[in-house]
Amino acid sequence: MGILNVTPDSFSDGGRFAAVEAAVAHARRLIDEGADILDVGGESTRPGAAPVSPEVELGRVLPVLEALRGVSAPISVDTSRPEVIAAALRAGASIINDVRSLSLPGALDVVRDADCGVVLMHMQGDPATMQTRPGYQDVVREVTGWLAQRRDAVRAAGVAGDRIVLDPGFGFGKSHRHNCALLAGMAALQDLGHPLLAGLSRKSTLGAITGRPVDERLAASIAAALIAVQNGARIVRVHDVAATRDALAVWKAVSCGFGEEEKT
Repeated sequence: MGILNVTPDSFSDGGRFAAVEAAVAHARRLIDEGADILDVGGESTRPGAAPVSPEVELGRVLPVLEALRGVSAPISVDTSRPEVIAAALRAGASIINDVRSLSLPGALDVVRDADCGVVLMHMQGDPATMQTRPGYQDVVREVTGWLAQRRDAVRAAGVAGDRIVLDPGFGFGKSHRHNCALLAGMAALQDLGHPLLAGLSRKSTLGAITGRPVDERLAASIAAALIAVQNGARIVRVHDVAATRDALAVWKAVSCGFGEEEKT
């Protein structure tokens, strides 16, 4: 999943792709690099971010979606608001990636009545305050339990299970220690029976581990993506598509016995 932030204040690339022409060019570059999904976001949910109005979010997202109609990769929209969800689906999006897990009034109704995929993510608190003092007794158990409960509520409302992807929410109300424990224990989430998405690309935990600023975290991001896939992730949400695909291709070739067919 290639990241396309059309915001002025995202933590890694805020402002770089705010213009429609720049966003579309970057989207096509991500597809050329091998992105299977494009994830378009019009509201920053970085720690400390303030919410924007639906009108602002729509003004950022819709022109990009209209310009990307017909591209080869399915488009996901990173949003929580029901009016943005509805407009994005009309404009061609096929996945809703919601950090609030369809908890805003009306969001679940819109998704239930559509034929789209949905990503349900765990977040403790909200973006403005989530990193102030996150706390868990057992982060893997608690995140798994919360996702199970939210998944059950969404399914009970009429969303088929095969439309659901689960995201443990790295960096969303988790300390660096919590993120590492969650990544190490991510395999436990496979018991929930849904594809898992992991988003660790360039995040502050990787900076805390390596001492690198956000624009120097490529190697750490690739390592995190590899660990996530080894521990069950089916989708990795990344800024650096080509480099991540290359690393995963090498891992897959080795783990699947590359060259064995030549011996038979």
